[in-house]
Amino acid sequence: MRFKLTLPLVVALALAPLSAHAQLMIIGNDEKVTWDDAGKPLFLPPGKDTVSIVDISNREAPRILASLPLMNSVFGPPTNLQITPDGKLGLVANSMAWVQDGGAWKPAPDTKLYVIDLTANPPAHIATVEVGKQPSGLAINRAGDLALVTNRADNSISVLAIQGKEVKLIDTVPMGEMVAAVAITPDGKRALAVKFPGHKVAMLEINGQKVTYTKYDMPAGLWPYNIDITPNGKIALTADNGNAGASDGHVDTVSVIDLETTPPRIIDRVVVGDAPEGFAISPTGEIAVAILLNGSAGVP
Repeated sequence: MRFKLTLPLVVALALAPLSAHAQLMIIGNDEKVTWDDAGKPLFLPPGKDTVSIVDISNREAPRILASLPLMNSVFGPPTNLQITPDGKLGLVANSMAWVQDGGAWKPAPDTKLYVIDLTANPPAHIATVEVGKQPSGLAINRAGDLALVTNRADNSISVLAIQGKEVKLIDTVPMGEMVAAVAITPDGKRALAVKFPGHKVAMLEINGQKVTYTKYDMPAGLWPYNIDITPNGKIALTADNGNAGASDGHVDTVSVIDLETTPPRIIDRVVVGDAPEGFAISPTGEIAVAILLNGSAGVP
């Protein structure tokens, strides 16, 4: 016996100008991966993935505006979907392509970043940008003119310029080891990227469209997988997965980074449950949520 799952990846939210009160959500749906009752992953043929654009202005009656036939992968995120601050564009990275292996299928690093026009009626895929291998983490600055993408298989960060509806790769920053996610400070002058296998958080400086790795790393908890920064820019929080992207039954941590010190430093670790992966800080900066794997990828 086996059961079929539709795997929503990460949700991106933003106020979008479809109407005076429109609010949109982007969901990436991976239809290629499921698990049997023993917890073994099963790889199905490609062709059914979608990226859904949902109007959630009416909380009790969400409405799907478009389901775009774009490949998306549950392997590789945590944060591969974002909406520009003006709500006009959606950026969606596809971490893994699907290739044939004899008569079966298997994942392989992809290099695609989809650009979606959220002002179109219905929303439409308008461009595809080639970035590094296995693009996973994705962040857009508050000004809406710069995006950073962490490429897990390339050990690098892609730098993208955003002008109107044009998104263009302008630079690639080598990081020396795998980076899983990135966050940009509210003032747009720095970024933090989690070095997954090195258990570190790297600091980058941003000067206009020039992004530089400072070579300053902070010691996070084990296997940091995700990161976010409070709206006031005072602290950053990392989701420390604890077991190389899987749950193992043990508690793990969220590391707290003081961004007001020079240089920034880890000042605390908060114990959470098993394998935090998805992670977000509220717009008020008063609460943060860590989504725990907690055995969810294993036996149901």
